[in-house]
Amino acid sequence: MVGRWIAYMAYGQFYHKAIAESAPIRGEHVIGWLFHYLIGIALAALLIGLWGQTWIENPTLGPALIVGVATVVAPFLVMQPGMGAGIATSKTPKPAITRLHSVIAHAVFGLGLYLSGLAVKLLT
Repeated sequence: MVGRWIAYMAYGQFYHKAIAESAPIRGEHVIGWLFHYLIGIALAALLIGLWGQTWIENPTLGPALIVGVATVVAPFLVMQPGMGAGIATSKTPKPAITRLHSVIAHAVFGLGLYLSGLAVKLLT
């Protein structure tokens, strides 16, 4: 659905009443995954930009989790409303559960940032 939402932006459509009801666009899966990874890379750069060389030399879990969990703001305020789910999934059948899933997913991303930092440190 993310790929569909992004693909429609090329046609000037940034909001959908319900993204699942919008017609599929060729290549939307590739577009979605590509943007997902590019955004993840940019957010990893944000972690390094905020905590710098010190974090690279000695990765700690706290900053990585802060960045991971804080990034949930973007889907809550931009992506989900644009896809028709409302602010922080307020228009979904079970918004509290959907929000919790988003927070958990972003916390896992933060954990991945930390583990990646550790791996880089061990390999260099």
